[in-house]
Amino acid sequence: MRGTVFTETMLGTVRLDSGHPLRRIRLDLRAEADEVLRPHRTTRARIGGRVRIGGLGDDPDATGELEISPLARRRIRYRLSFTADGRALALDGWKSVTPRRPVKSMTVLPFTLYEDGRRVGRGTLRFPLATALAPFLLSFRFPRREDSAQYLAPRWDGSPGRTEVWYTTLTDLETGTGIWLHHELVAPTDGSAPTAHGWAASFPPEGKVRHSRFGPSPWSSPADGFAAGEVTATQGRLTGSAGDFRWDLTEQPLAEPLFTFPRWSWKRALLPAAHMLPAARATYDGTFSDGERTLTLRAAPGASARIHGHGNARRWAWLHADLGDGGVLELIAAVSTRPGLRRLPPLVFLRLRHRGRDWPRRAERSAVGLLGVGRFRARIGLPEWTVTGRTLLRRIRVQVTQPADRTLALDYRDPDGAPAVCSNSESADATILLERWWGHWRTEASWTLEGTAHAEVGDR
Repeated sequence: MRGTVFTETMLGTVRLDSGHPLRRIRLDLRAEADEVLRPHRTTRARIGGRVRIGGLGDDPDATGELEISPLARRRIRYRLSFTADGRALALDGWKSVTPRRPVKSMTVLPFTLYEDGRRVGRGTLRFPLATALAPFLLSFRFPRREDSAQYLAPRWDGSPGRTEVWYTTLTDLETGTGIWLHHELVAPTDGSAPTAHGWAASFPPEGKVRHSRFGPSPWSSPADGFAAGEVTATQGRLTGSAGDFRWDLTEQPLAEPLFTFPRWSWKRALLPAAHMLPAARATYDGTFSDGERTLTLRAAPGASARIHGHGNARRWAWLHADLGDGGVLELIAAVSTRPGLRRLPPLVFLRLRHRGRDWPRRAERSAVGLLGVGRFRARIGLPEWTVTGRTLLRRIRVQVTQPADRTLALDYRDPDGAPAVCSNSESADATILLERWWGHWRTEASWTLEGTAHAEVGDR
């Protein structure tokens, strides 16, 4: 199935309470529907975005719903909740569509403001055709609506020399603690029985980074995710224990799947490895204990990811950054162990989801460029590493810092028994600068993450 995504900007005026002055108001909204928009039917969509009222407030996290029914009910209704001047307000209004005045009726939105169910203001918003029509039309997308559960099922087909990973990283907002849950299936190259193992780790902002391993256990071939003894990772649920660690978490996906590598590489397994996120953004509720402290998590932001392939890269770096407002950055820079490929500089797979769009548009663009020209570049090291790159109209710079006291070194074993070591931090720092070409380079967006970036550097 496909859905509909688009953005809309409206400008106008509003008066709160009697006797108050008339103020300017601006809405920058993003709408998401779970079906393709059809004008002759009623389509309901989720809306979110930014509400600005001059001199009173600027709320970037407004949420609500949109009813699009221009023919069936002859209206387009907006309901939006936001805050202004410390007050929780609700906007309710609709465009009354009529064939006698098609342009005006589709572009003028009279509305009423409510506070605790009581009317506190009125206003009018207008869609500025001259400046907003082109961006509005160009913003329409019809993305696939996918069930993330299909990507949790094991991919292993019984072949020797394979490894498969389910991992989750998140941050407890109340304490600033980073959490890492790693679940792995290894099918040795010698054809011996596959095993399941993994670990849990906590990264407090102050104090020692701690971890504990579980397994190896016989692989039981579950159909819906990972299972090894008491440890499970399935749709919407993560449970288990490892040494002093105990966890019981529920996962609520907030975003569509994101393919760090090309989508076809996950389906056809033609590359040495493939990586994707069933839910690029998610929240977690439940309890997590590392033996010294027990955390009660409420809407902790994070993500779950999947890997399958032949083993670890020769050298690699990884970053997951929740950018807020629906944005996320996922990147992997890696050098393959295969002859020929291991002599190349790191291949960079970078996916930035920003304002409802994924950039670069094709996942392989950052790794191979255009006809080999314009590949993104990575400088991998510790405690700092960087990734830079550009397409025709955008360029990006990512700098990651993994402080030694917030980094955990762990060893891996590939299916052939070869060792690898990763240095992981679920409380890393990152600065990200995105620029766009407008005759010269201008900042389009920038983010600074202090202790909330999830990062890793690995080597052999």
